[in-house]
Amino acid sequence: MLIDQAKIYISGGNGGNGCQSLHKDKFHRQGVPDGGDGGGGGDVIIEATSNIQTLLDYRYNQHHKADRGKHGGSNNKYGKRGKDVVLLVPTGTIIRNFDNDLIIRDLVLPGERVIVAKGGSGGLGSTKVDEATLGGLGQEITVILELKLVADAGIIGFPNAGKSTLVSRITHSHTKIAPYPFTTKSPKLGVVEYHDDSFVIADMPGLIEGAHLGKGLGDRFLRHIERTSVLVHVVDMAPMDETNPFESYQKLEEELKLYDINVYNKPRIVVASKMDIPEAAINLESFLQSFEGKIYSISASNGEGLKELLNELYKEIIDVKKETQKNNG
Repeated sequence: MLIDQAKIYISGGNGGNGCQSLHKDKFHRQGVPDGGDGGGGGDVIIEATSNIQTLLDYRYNQHHKADRGKHGGSNNKYGKRGKDVVLLVPTGTIIRNFDNDLIIRDLVLPGERVIVAKGGSGGLGSTKVDEATLGGLGQEITVILELKLVADAGIIGFPNAGKSTLVSRITHSHTKIAPYPFTTKSPKLGVVEYHDDSFVIADMPGLIEGAHLGKGLGDRFLRHIERTSVLVHVVDMAPMDETNPFESYQKLEEELKLYDINVYNKPRIVVASKMDIPEAAINLESFLQSFEGKIYSISASNGEGLKELLNELYKEIIDVKKETQKNNG
């Protein structure tokens, strides 16, 4: 199960106290200050990694605190700095301040990291000040972790449109498949091996009318396609409820536009699915009377049309990557 949001409480470590100490010997009857400084508290760092795909760990483990610094000692002994805590999250995780909803950092690439709570400073010892000081308190913050999957292509469509069958056929992802709506209840990633290359696709749960307003958790699902390069809109040409495929296509396109115009403007490949069912050919003919553009007819069950679809999808992904590199200089 994909857990794509979590609320966690974070605290930097407190600083160690400075030491109040006087060194006395036969040469220093009044004593010489020799109290060392306390060590600083550890920081809490959040780092992105491609080895994790869910925020599940943080749903049940919500409190994270770095180690405090050690206290200073006599004979000018400095306290050891507290150990940092590094929290690993999936690439594509947005970190928000819970109190004001401001974005602290958007971690897109593996290895990107940010300090979200700094440790307190160590207290000063009596070698530096007349009276040793206490260590500072570590920063405390409550953050929301929000995951947006990073994939080359996003597979979208209404429930039971044939998305999961398509994904399981072309990837290493084994999603649950059944002839009823809402089989896929959370986004899933799959890897497509294409000749000597590969790309990642995200299988989105079926969207419904009103998804941009959150109906059927649609707004949470839609956010996962924001980072995709290409959208693959799968249209069921043999719907069990006998709805009009072209009207369904229009409704979902409108949901994308209402959700985010940038998502709507992404490159799109339209797929006519379930073409092995007899009535699909009749519905496709009617669909093409209203649809302007290229459509790829497939049957994920028997493999019909998949080679042509993959060729076009790979080409679109490469074109988007080249354009992105060009724009980034």
